[in-house]
Amino acid sequence: MLTRKQLDLLRFIQSRMQECGVPPSFDEMKDALDLKSKSGIHRLITALEERGFLRRLPNRARAIEVIRIPESLSQPAQPAPPPAEPRRFTPSVVEGGKSKLPPAQPATTRMIDDGGRAISIPVMGRIAAGTPVSAIQNQSHAITMSPDFLAGGEHYALEVRGDSMVDAGILDGDLVVIRKQDTANTGDIIVALIDDEEATLKRLRRRGSSIALEAANPAYETRVLGPDRVQIQGRLVSLVRRY
Repeated sequence: MLTRKQLDLLRFIQSRMQECGVPPSFDEMKDALDLKSKSGIHRLITALEERGFLRRLPNRARAIEVIRIPESLSQPAQPAPPPAEPRRFTPSVVEGGKSKLPPAQPATTRMIDDGGRAISIPVMGRIAAGTPVSAIQNQSHAITMSPDFLAGGEHYALEVRGDSMVDAGILDGDLVVIRKQDTANTGDIIVALIDDEEATLKRLRRRGSSIALEAANPAYETRVLGPDRVQIQGRLVSLVRRY
């Protein structure tokens, strides 16, 4: 499943190849998606390639091959809806917008053992504790946890990639357990969706009307963003580390 930006880019590439027989340039893709730089296009193409929708052919300029398309692209594209309530997290992907994807399944599948204790938490992919990336994917597997380590509500888990939260005790390779919610208090460690396409794990700070995403590693700068650029996808409630 894809974010809105990934779906929009795949739709644009597919349409241009049907019209002209060649994929669009990075500048054309940047303009079509109204992005400020081509680095965002690089990230989107890499994410689509990792998910098996695109393939880049080596040693050839503008050599992008569409391998497959989601079912939603087989239908005529509809005009984008007007702005409504803030978009919320759907359980099997970071949902950056109102795409034509099928309804997602519940975020937490509860599996209780004979003692009535164990709960199965879906692992939804990877999250960046470093430079933000398009991170959250479909459910890959599940972990079983005691409810003593969970808050009320629905939960999902993510594998941490990067070292920006090491001073908070979160290391590369850890699994973080996230309570699904779209609000948080300053000081909470959250999953933040930036500009509908990048997900990162950072500590939330509020600076007036702006939102600061603070690393727990002095090697990383705090990012200060407008509230319209950040969506809270959940709050850290527990951590799993394998030795």
